[in-house]
Amino acid sequence: MLEFPRWKYLAILVVLAVSVLYALPNVYQNDYAVQITANRGATLDGALRNRVDADLKAAGVAPKSVAVEGDSLMVRLLEPDAQTRAADALRGELGENYTVALNLASNVPDWLDRLGAKPMVLGLDLQGGVHFVLQVDQKAALDKRVDAYVEDVRVTLRDNRVRYTAVDRRPDHSIAVSLASDADPAKARELLAKAMPTLTLEGEGGRVLVQIPEAELAQIAGSAIEQNITTLRNRVNQLGVAEPIIQRQGSDRIVVQLPGVQDTAEAKRMIGATATLEYRAVIDGNAADAVASGRVPPEAKVFYRRDGRPELLSKRVIVTGDQMVAATSSVDQNGQPSVSVTLNNVGGDRMFDFTSANVGKPMAVVYTERVPQVTMVNGEEVRSFRVKEEVISVANINGVFGKNFQTTGLEKTEADDLAKLLRAGSLAAPMDFVEERIVGPSLGKENVERGVTAVLYAFLFTLVFFGVYYRMFGVITGIALMFNLLIVVAVMSLFGATMTLPGFAGLALSIGLSVDANVLINERIREELRAGVPPKAAITAGYEKAGGTILDANLTGIIAGVALYAFGTGPLKGFALTLIIGILASMFTAITVSRAITVLVYGRRKKLKSLAV
Repeated sequence: MLEFPRWKYLAILVVLAVSVLYALPNVYQNDYAVQITANRGATLDGALRNRVDADLKAAGVAPKSVAVEGDSLMVRLLEPDAQTRAADALRGELGENYTVALNLASNVPDWLDRLGAKPMVLGLDLQGGVHFVLQVDQKAALDKRVDAYVEDVRVTLRDNRVRYTAVDRRPDHSIAVSLASDADPAKARELLAKAMPTLTLEGEGGRVLVQIPEAELAQIAGSAIEQNITTLRNRVNQLGVAEPIIQRQGSDRIVVQLPGVQDTAEAKRMIGATATLEYRAVIDGNAADAVASGRVPPEAKVFYRRDGRPELLSKRVIVTGDQMVAATSSVDQNGQPSVSVTLNNVGGDRMFDFTSANVGKPMAVVYTERVPQVTMVNGEEVRSFRVKEEVISVANINGVFGKNFQTTGLEKTEADDLAKLLRAGSLAAPMDFVEERIVGPSLGKENVERGVTAVLYAFLFTLVFFGVYYRMFGVITGIALMFNLLIVVAVMSLFGATMTLPGFAGLALSIGLSVDANVLINERIREELRAGVPPKAAITAGYEKAGGTILDANLTGIIAGVALYAFGTGPLKGFALTLIIGILASMFTAITVSRAITVLVYGRRKKLKSLAV
C-alpha cells in the first residue's frame, strides 16, 4: 500500500513556509548609499538635508532618496558611480564636522526585519568590503613595556621607603637607578630582584643598573603582534562583521579583511583606535598661573579640559584602560552618558588604596587617543601619530571604591565607542594603515551574477536530463531540487552564515549530491519493476531500500565538510558550510519531499499498471 503520514505533509508545509519567509529578504537588493554621521557638536537636521541636496545637485548626482535613518543621514543612489561621485562631493563640502562613508542600505521591509528575516550574508568577494594592511609599531611596544618597568622600580623603592634621586631609562632599554646617600644599596637590590626576578641587576654603591634580557625584549616585540591580533578580533566582533579575516603578515604587519563593510571610516575608527582612559590625582595649585609662569611642579603635568581650561594632574597614573576587564555604556543618576567599568584585581587594589587615602580630594579622568597623521616630506609620505589628551571629568572622591565605578563627562557616541574599545582590550602597540583597498560592490555584483549563473545552469541541465530520462519521476526530482535550494538559502540567511564564491561551488556540489540520491531511488524503483513487483509496491520498496545507501553516502560527505570547516580558513570554510547545509537539505528533500509528492501523484490511483520512470 502506497501511503504517507499526514503529519509529515504538515511538517513539509511548515518547512516550506518558513523557508520561503526567511529566503524572501534575498529578493530585496541593497541600495548604494552614502552615510553621513555627525561628529561632536554637529546635528542631523533639515538644514543639513537641504545642504546635502544642494551639494548633490551641484555635483550632477540625482539621489534616490535623502533621509535620516537611525543615527545617520542616508543618501541612497542607483549605481556605484553615482555613489563614488556623491561621496567625493560631500566630503569636500561638509568638512570635519561630519563623517562621510560609503555604505550599502538595506531595502528589506520592516515586517520581515521584525521577524528576524535578513538577507544572506555575502563574503568579501561577493558584496565587496575593505582590505587593510596595518603596520605594528614594535618600538612603541618596547617603550611602553620599559616605561612600565621604570614605574615598577619607582613604586617598589617608594613603597619600601628606599630613597632615590633618579630612576631613568637609557636608549639600550636598561634602567639606571641613583640611590640617595642614606639608602641601603643591598636592600634596594634585594627588593628589586624579588619584585622583578626576570631582570638582571648590576652596579656598585649607590647606583643600580637594571637590564632587560634580549630574549625578553624579543618576546615583547613578538607578543605585541599576537595581542594586537586578539584585540582586533574582539573589536571586529563589536562591529558585527561576519567571517572576517585577520591574520599576521611577515614580522610586523597584520591583514584585516571585512566583508560587507563599506563604512571605512567606522571600521578604521574601531580597528586602529588607541583611545583609553587614565585616572590621575589632581595636584594642588593654580593651573593657569603655572602655565603662564612656566613653573609647573615637578610631580605634575599640565592637561587641558575640552573647554581649554588647564589642569595640574599627577604624572603618576592610578589605573588605565589596560586594567579594565569589563565596560558598558550606561547613564548616571542624572541621566547623562557614562561608562560603567570593572577593573582587574591589580587595578581594583590600586584604586581602593588611592580612594581610601584621598576621600574628599579631587581625581581627574583623562581621555587619551592616538590620532594617525600623514605628511608629505620631499615627495614621500611620512606617517606619525598625534597624541590627543583631554580631561573629561574632575570630581571629588565622595567614598571609597575599588573595582566597580562609573566614569562620566562623555557624549553618548563617545561613551558607546569607548565602552566597545575597553571591552575589546587595548592594543599592545599602535598601528598604522599602510594599505587600504576597497573591493567595490560592482565587482562583488559581477561575482554574484556569475555564481548564480553557474548554479542556475547546473540546475537547468540536471532538470532537463532528469525530465527526459526519468519522465514524471524526473519532474518530481526537479521540484525536490528547487525545495532544496530554497532551504539552503533560508538556513544561511536565518543563521547569518556567509556565502562566498567558493560557497557557490559548494551549493552546486550539493545539488549534484541531491541528484545522486534521487538517481539511487529511481534506479531502485526500476529494478523492482523489472523483478515483476507491482508499481505501488515498487515505489515503496525503492524508497525504503535506497534510504540506507543514501544515508551512508551523504554521511561521508558531511564528515568531509566538517573536517574542511574545522581545519580550513577563509574560502574553505564558506565552501564547507554551504556543502554541509546543502547535503542535509538534500537528504530531507530526496527521501521525504520527493516521496510525499510521489504519493500525491500515484497514491490515489486504484489500478496503477505502469510508472513513468
